[in-house]
Amino acid sequence: MTGLIYLVGAGPGDPELLTVKARRLLGEADVIVHDYLVPAEILALARPEAERIFVGKKGGGFCCPQSTIEETLIQLARLGKTVVRLKGGDPFVFGRGGEEAEALVAAGISFEIVPGVTSALAAGAYAGIPLTHRALSSAVVFLTGHEDPNKPGSNLRWEDYGPLQATLCVYMGMKNLETIARRLQDGGMPADTPVAVIQSATTGAHRQMLATLADIAQRAEREGFGAPAIVIIGAVAALSENLAWFATARPAELRS
Repeated sequence: MTGLIYLVGAGPGDPELLTVKARRLLGEADVIVHDYLVPAEILALARPEAERIFVGKKGGGFCCPQSTIEETLIQLARLGKTVVRLKGGDPFVFGRGGEEAEALVAAGISFEIVPGVTSALAAGAYAGIPLTHRALSSAVVFLTGHEDPNKPGSNLRWEDYGPLQATLCVYMGMKNLETIARRLQDGGMPADTPVAVIQSATTGAHRQMLATLADIAQRAEREGFGAPAIVIIGAVAALSENLAWFATARPAELRS
């Protein structure tokens, strides 16, 4: 009999935001195949005898090829193992969970998807930014900033998002933030549009800053903001000035 693969979202970092199902599966799995951003506190929920396999990706550091990850999952299943493939955030939101599910289907391996709290939702909530607001934004767009915005044949035309009047949530956008901001302005987005950067959202290392589209890249670099971070662009970002409950909370209460 082949084993079963669970593609599980670990959430944004705070262990208390892990779903009940994810926690149960961690305590039942034979093997945990995990990414770089999964915190140690969540990995500690696995059975002591469970095997842990690190397949993380980090810019400029170790990077396990996607094909190797998929082959690892297939081989473990064929050994009859119950496997939790543990990903930061949600496996189907910029988590390459779709690719892994396709590989499992092609190999005849059974799997289940366990959603997690995706980073943009958590970053907005902890930064005091409602991604939708009746008076300010009726639409939300999730975008990846990891793709080089200047490469020929890019799938993202940032200029097209300038006129949308939607909340733009950019994952993995710090490296290309200056180009993204410029191209949004080229598409008609006002230079004074509020922009928030939230780094290490929901964790003890949580930091956030508020600027405008015109100066966000320069200010973020000057203040040392970097990955992992979510960039939230739109009128709702300015609400963080009054609603940023987590950044102003006492560390002993909310950052333990």
